Amino acid sequence: YAILSHRWGAEVTYEEMIGFMTMEERKRDEVRNRYGYEKIIKGCEQAKEDGYEWLWIDTCCIDKRSSAELSEAINAMYRWYQNAQVCYAYLNDVDKAVFPTERDDSKFDQSNGWPEWFSRGWTLQELIAPKQVKFFNKDWVPIGNKQHLAPVLTNITRIPRDVLTGGLAGKRLSVAQIMSWAAERETERMEDRAYSLMGLFGVNMPMLYGEGNKAFRRLQLEIIKETGDHSIFAW
Repeated sequence: YAILSHRWGAEVTYEEMIGFMTMEERKRDEVRNRYGYEKIIKGCEQAKEDGYEWLWIDTCCIDKRSSAELSEAINAMYRWYQNAQVCYAYLNDVDKAVFPTERDDSKFDQSNGWPEWFSRGWTLQELIAPKQVKFFNKDWVPIGNKQHLAPVLTNITRIPRDVLTGGLAGKRLSVAQIMSWAAERETERMEDRAYSLMGLFGVNMPMLYGEGNKAFRRLQLEIIKETGDHSIFAW
């Protein structure tokens, strides 16, 4: 299967997806006109072209009405990206047919001079976990892959090239070093700053949206139990 990594916008939910053919025509037209619907169609077309039977997209493949399913999905997310044959990284604010190799503070003024995808919390594990990452611009034109773009990606993210090309397995990295890659990234919900890092550290914990900063303290404790690395307290 292929898997999508993207910046959320006006998306199609799981509930809307499974009820799409039975909803009123006016509602169906409204869903079709959403930015997220086109993303699903284009992503599926790309997966089919590449020979994959399935495409997994977080917006419409998780029933977020179920807290149990949401918790299970978040705890398994890193593994799902790791096991995918390819990850499509969709850069919705890149309009040129080439990957931006130089910082542009005027074009990407809200995200440190780089495409917004690189400023989001969840996309960190979505860059590291998959064996293969293909980047696409806003029109779904392919603009490079993780292997060939590794030097540029290291410059943008500060993630070592061998981690980008070979993953975390077998690397002697401190908790503080991994945590530093996430330092300037943002999430919509405060708790997701912690939840989006669980897979990178190989830990699991229940989701408690509403707990605020306590999520990060719980993450620290789980990492200490798993690794014994006290460099976490630098954060």
